[in-house]
Amino acid sequence: MSIQTRLKAIAAATIAAATLFSMAACGTSDSADSSSSSGSGSSSAATKGYDVSKIQKDDEIAAMLPDSVKSDGVLKVGTDTSYAPAEFLAEDGKTPVGFDVDLTKALAKVFGLKPETTTATFDSIIPSVGSKYDLGISSFTVTKERLEAVDFVTYFKAGSTFVVKKGNPEKIDSSDLCGKKVAVQTGTTQEEEINSDNDACKAAGKSEITIQSSKLQTDVTTAVATGKADIFYADSPVAGYAIEQTGDSLEALGEDVGVTPEAVAIKKGDADTAKAVQAAIQKLMDDGTYKKILDTWGVSSGAIDKAEINPATES
Repeated sequence: MSIQTRLKAIAAATIAAATLFSMAACGTSDSADSSSSSGSGSSSAATKGYDVSKIQKDDEIAAMLPDSVKSDGVLKVGTDTSYAPAEFLAEDGKTPVGFDVDLTKALAKVFGLKPETTTATFDSIIPSVGSKYDLGISSFTVTKERLEAVDFVTYFKAGSTFVVKKGNPEKIDSSDLCGKKVAVQTGTTQEEEINSDNDACKAAGKSEITIQSSKLQTDVTTAVATGKADIFYADSPVAGYAIEQTGDSLEALGEDVGVTPEAVAIKKGDADTAKAVQAAIQKLMDDGTYKKILDTWGVSSGAIDKAEINPATES
């Protein structure tokens, strides 16, 4: 098979996979059509997720939540639904699914609220927490810069993974990306790291990194599968899922790096909401629900046993 034909075949497989777990054309919408309450779901068992129906309201924890959040009876959450398996769109192109979405539903149950997950671009969520959204739950890595904008409650841990075509035909070395084409999602810590690496390339007088930043992770994945980019960099569970969904036409390069906590984003200074979310997540951890959610999506390796508010971070 010629390289051109092979790339077309890989592209077709990737597009099919992207359709399965994202429906990227709908992923940039922040409209009511992209919202989901707990009642709707995917028709596929693969994206059905964890059944939260048996979770009971905890009156003590619910009482901790301020009226500014609970008065309308809805827990409004912003998420970027292009980041499978954490948050993505089911086959209908509208229904958010994934382990972060299941966590949202579980939290809403504990609070006695109706969950409402709204699709948004990743970099637009944090600025909208406390106004458009009560919470941001979208695989946010805790960083010093983000802690200046929002408060965080941890619920997961993940590293970062480099991904290349199967067999690494371009012989990419992740320790030296100068002169290479690197795909990343806009607004992520991975984008920040690659920008920093590019500065180092320039300072050393080497060729610059061609950074391809896309709003959707599915576009990042497709860039490598089709040869538009040499390598992509993403959270480890997302990278693993992307490899699986593209029929193993991609592979991880090296070991996961920089394992750090991921957290729920809350309006800066809203201590009451932060404490309520911490208590609710901890309850779900302690009663086993949290582990069951992660097991459902095959990401239990990222489990933590303690929800923390604004943990210390070096980055």
